[in-house]
Amino acid sequence: MSKRALIVVDIQNDYFPGGRWTLDGMDQAGANAAAVIAAARAAGDKVIFIAHEFPSADAPFFAPGTEGAKLHPVVGVRADDTVIVKHAVNSFQGTNLKDVLDAAGVEDVTVIGAMSHMCIDAATRAAADFGYKVTVVHDACATRDLDFAGTVVPAASAHAAFMSALGFAYASLVSTADYVAAA
Repeated sequence: MSKRALIVVDIQNDYFPGGRWTLDGMDQAGANAAAVIAAARAAGDKVIFIAHEFPSADAPFFAPGTEGAKLHPVVGVRADDTVIVKHAVNSFQGTNLKDVLDAAGVEDVTVIGAMSHMCIDAATRAAADFGYKVTVVHDACATRDLDFAGTVVPAASAHAAFMSALGFAYASLVSTADYVAAA
């Protein structure tokens, strides 16, 4: 049995064009995620989907029961897949994600999804803190422009800064092509 798992974080309709919180490059990140998911499945790795849902209907995105909160069709969720619903940025916080990983004997996790500067960052750091060996497929992740004190940080710069930080101390960074070739 594989000791690896793929954690697919928040690849949900609201992040895609036409959604309530569109991310820059989400279509390409979604296509890359689909390739990573297919490779992980072919390798026999456990695939776990995370869906973020805010607790109230007046949320800016991922409101409960909405079309926007559903996992996007590009990820191809199957009826027998593990889907974990979270209500916080960190996929481990308030969920059974660690229990699911440990029950499967997982030692290595790969993280993909959205948003690079929030949920990918939090899940990656938490996984490393729990002692898992972590890989992030950087081009299967997406974010959006950020704003700090009136300074706009373009999505590409935000993504690069967060990937750089994660690669420095928390995870190995690979491209979709490299992940698929090695799977």
